Amino acid sequence: MDNPNIQQILEQQLLTVAKAVEDKIDDEIAALDRLDLDDMEVLRERRLQQMKKMAEKRRGWVALGHGEYSEIPTEKEFFSAVKASERVVCHFYRENWPCKVMDKHLGILAKQHIETRFIKLNAEKSQYLAEKLRIVVLPTLALVKNAKVEDYVVGFDELGATEDFSTEELEERLLKAQVIFYEGESSFNPSKSKAPKRSVRQSSTSYSSDSE
Repeated sequence: MDNPNIQQILEQQLLTVAKAVEDKIDDEIAALDRLDLDDMEVLRERRLQQMKKMAEKRRGWVALGHGEYSEIPTEKEFFSAVKASERVVCHFYRENWPCKVMDKHLGILAKQHIETRFIKLNAEKSQYLAEKLRIVVLPTLALVKNAKVEDYVVGFDELGATEDFSTEELEERLLKAQVIFYEGESSFNPSKSKAPKRSVRQSSTSYSSDSE
């Protein structure tokens, strides 16, 4: 097949796609044209109810400590936090530079992702919990959903193996673990490049009854 024929096929495919998009837009416009005042009032009321529900959720999250990155002084408070919040990112740290780097990024993300509780716990003062969760490398992030540790970010290996990783890279990693979510676009418009292969340790440990 020579080049003119290939060009003709490509042009035809583009025209087909453009026609499909145009037809869809026409259908949406026609649907809007068919709406009467009652329909529009129903849509408006539905949207208002959605906004009210989200506002209530946000107030509840803030009351639980969401929206800020805070230190949990005791293991008992860790258990209380993961029972109270559906999604928790817990940074097990010690007083060293790599953990301070992680602190900086988590402080930013806590404000951007109010749907998730961001906390930190001194691993050296929480030996029972660190042992139970097999925390060895610091910093380690325990990613908790519905009172279960489902994933870990260990050190910086998944973040380019460098302390110069970006907040966007950490945000993408947490998104993949579904411990944060976006309302629309990413807060930072993270790149769509393929992420490095993850090494994920999983635990079915639940803290709903026997952890305290």
